[in-house]
Amino acid sequence: MSAHLMSLHRCCQRSALLLVARRPWSSSSVSSPPPLHTRLLLYLTQRFYDVEMLLRWKSQLKRRKIQKKNVYYSYTQRFHGAYIAAAYYILSIKGGFRYVDQTDWFRPNQRGKFSWDFMNHKDTHLEEVDMSYTVINYSGLQNLEGQRSLRTLSLRGCSEVDDWFLARLHMFQDSLEELDISHCPRITTGGLAALRNLKGLRRLDISSLPGISTPGLIIILLEEMLPLCQITANGYDHNLRPEEGEEKKHTQAQR
Repeated sequence: MSAHLMSLHRCCQRSALLLVARRPWSSSSVSSPPPLHTRLLLYLTQRFYDVEMLLRWKSQLKRRKIQKKNVYYSYTQRFHGAYIAAAYYILSIKGGFRYVDQTDWFRPNQRGKFSWDFMNHKDTHLEEVDMSYTVINYSGLQNLEGQRSLRTLSLRGCSEVDDWFLARLHMFQDSLEELDISHCPRITTGGLAALRNLKGLRRLDISSLPGISTPGLIIILLEEMLPLCQITANGYDHNLRPEEGEEKKHTQAQR
């Protein structure tokens, strides 16, 4: 029996026991029922495990959906080439891209539908890729491997981009010039250190990263690692020490 069936079986058994436990209140005519707040707390307690199981299922289904969207398109790459496979992956997760020496962008519409004209560019390199607010993750990045002409990559607001993802960006160290990782909630200071491999970067946007505790210090370190790069860091209180912000708040509260 699978894990999901076992969980459902335990849930049904628990619900049956709870119905039996409530029966004396409904059938007894001698003792009065407990107060309303007591009944409410007991009801919530009885439903806690059912809700917890449903939330766990929802989380598992979400993770499986993300993994499915980031599957490695080895079959497409083998029969149509790396550029077609990369283009198809980008469009399938609602990203966009532009080919070298072209002005038009390939993007899906609001319903996720896209033109298949990219199939006519089997040997054309990708120059700009916009994956903003998509579910690209570490596994899906493998589909972009081999894009030696990629100059611009936007990952703005990508919820699955983390430190491991940034460490894998070294595959673009010979071509990448512009990188936007702003508003990515899972990036920390350790991940930013991996950007030292991207010596060709000219523009880097690290605005509004909630995992950064000392943005002022991080910006200084990034400027030392990437001296030719223009760094954008909006949405921070640029302190060198995290305690400075806390002391400032404490002083304002005393006033």
